[in-house]
Amino acid sequence: MTRTTGTVVVVGGSIGGVRTAQALRAEGFTGRIVLVGREAELPYDKPPLSKQLLIGAWGTERITLLDADTAEQSGIELCLGVGAVRLDVAGRRVVLDDGTELGFGAVVLATGARARPSPWDAESGVHVLRSLADATALRRDLAATGSLVVIGGGFIGAEVAAAARALGREVVVVDPLPAPIARVVGSSVAERFTELHHRHGVGTHFGVGVEGVRGGAGDLRVRLTDGTELCAGTVVVGIGATPEDAWLRDSGLLIDDGVVCDEHGRAADSPDVYAVGDVARWYHTGHEEHVRVEHWTNAVEQAAIVAHNIVHPAAPREHQPVEYVWSDQYDWKVQIVGRPGAGIRHELLGDLSGAQARGAAVYTDDSGLLRGAVTVNWPKALVTCRRLVAATATFDDALAQLAQLPARRPASTP
Repeated sequence: MTRTTGTVVVVGGSIGGVRTAQALRAEGFTGRIVLVGREAELPYDKPPLSKQLLIGAWGTERITLLDADTAEQSGIELCLGVGAVRLDVAGRRVVLDDGTELGFGAVVLATGARARPSPWDAESGVHVLRSLADATALRRDLAATGSLVVIGGGFIGAEVAAAARALGREVVVVDPLPAPIARVVGSSVAERFTELHHRHGVGTHFGVGVEGVRGGAGDLRVRLTDGTELCAGTVVVGIGATPEDAWLRDSGLLIDDGVVCDEHGRAADSPDVYAVGDVARWYHTGHEEHVRVEHWTNAVEQAAIVAHNIVHPAAPREHQPVEYVWSDQYDWKVQIVGRPGAGIRHELLGDLSGAQARGAAVYTDDSGLLRGAVTVNWPKALVTCRRLVAATATFDDALAQLAQLPARRPASTP
């Protein structure tokens, strides 16, 4: 049994939403596809917002995921600049904030996540970074004078710090953790990221929180819990994200840190309601628990699975990915595979220090299996670790295979 006709409504112009619509066509779906997006802009890719777009290296045309001509050729109806406010599961309709009601045979929830807002009040000059509008506003303030204080030392905070340094701004990063991204890579490896900040002239206040932010753009004061007061022209708050699921609270779906789904991406007890990307919390049979992953690659892979399952409901596929995320920080290309944070022991290979860094940290737990890896400027190691994690290889086997790879950068030629 296959379903190739009818109407599929995809709510959210994210990478997950766009790739689901495109994958439906690739799977042979010939019916109506409507892509709903709250933002008026054409769907765009978000990773460059904190990197190439922020420093002005790319224009908005470089990050467009789906232009109007391609959408028309693919038979994907774009309904942009209008948000969904209600999902009527029994009535099979999505209600939009302009009063429009879209009936569906199947619906895909791809509304993503929103930046956790700043808990501190200031007149202006305090930014979060999640949307194109956010990036545009931040870029404008970064063109002014004054230092930048980044609250939050995670991926977004580090990438914004790197971008601001590229623009010549003085930067200070603040995080209550003793080292940045320690929850992801462990405290020992996280210290290497502290060194990375310092090597590029970025000041850090780690292991200390923020009590308040006051003032306005160009003249801000950031008060820390140890009594220190930092002066800033601009502040960026990067303290995480929350799933964009508030509009679904009265839908009858199970909402618990996202839309709770089964291993096929279907919302509980709702065979024609699916979720993908940052808003989905699905059952990962390999981990034997529900997980929600805010990674670009996960959204792309999950979109393909869900599109297949909509068209082939009698032969559904499981979404059981190997976690993967990357981050560009200064002169480091950081790539993380699996679950390093679940490891209790790690070993370092190559070199994770200095401008010529090229190495990896690989992790294991009591099982003796390879649980994850962090690689820096070493793509072959990343490919190897990703394959080995998927194959549930042992930690010792991973070390042996990585030892066969050249870990040094090739010498530069005159």
